[in-house]
Amino acid sequence: MLGAPFDSPSCMTMTSRPPWPKAVLFDLDDTLWPIAPVILEAEKILFAWLAEHAPRVAAQFTVASLREARLELLARRPEFALDLSALRHAGLVAAFEQVGEDTAKVQLAMTEFFAARNAVTPFDDVVPGLRRLRELVLVGSVTNGVADLQTIGLAQHFGASIAAREYGRAKPDAGIFLAGCAALGVAPHETVYVGDDLLLDVQGAQRAGLRAAWINRSGKINELAPEVQPDVEVASLDGLIDWLEREHA
Repeated sequence: MLGAPFDSPSCMTMTSRPPWPKAVLFDLDDTLWPIAPVILEAEKILFAWLAEHAPRVAAQFTVASLREARLELLARRPEFALDLSALRHAGLVAAFEQVGEDTAKVQLAMTEFFAARNAVTPFDDVVPGLRRLRELVLVGSVTNGVADLQTIGLAQHFGASIAAREYGRAKPDAGIFLAGCAALGVAPHETVYVGDDLLLDVQGAQRAGLRAAWINRSGKINELAPEVQPDVEVASLDGLIDWLEREHA
């Protein structure tokens, strides 16, 4: 049992410790699973599908050139940063149109890509860590990505999930963190946000009034944003729970 219940007398005595959090919100990609190798594999699978079902696209483009075209499109239309799936869809439509391929096939291509994109493997600590946390606090997610927790098989661990493409604003905007708190029915100061990105996750959450845990799985040194000081740095969900125990014992 981690600490005392929220409304127990021991939690209500005068103390310098912050109140026991009522909720933990998570980033998803690179916090709960590695994403770069998954995206690379998904793009290979998509291109193999194109070679079979849209050969004119595969003959004219490569995985790399399709990626470059998407980046150019994003530079022209920065609103796509809120929905990378819409960006990929628009990039494929443009490629299909350029070579005279049937654009009706684009949605089938996207279905192929998303099946592979959601074939993630959570870090070993994630499932047992989420199970432990759910016994203690409300658990939710706030993400700029397009992961489908239902498809991945983790949806049952989350009481609420907020995605930038649906909300209309992305991290580090304070609004999306506050939306995550509201979806769980908690105040920002009652919430800890957990993420791997010091600027988007840690600084963004802190500026919205949440506490923030930097999950640093690789043990990298904070040289990118030394001015950002997380409330805690952990290497895993086990470390997060250990911190909660120490802070609130």
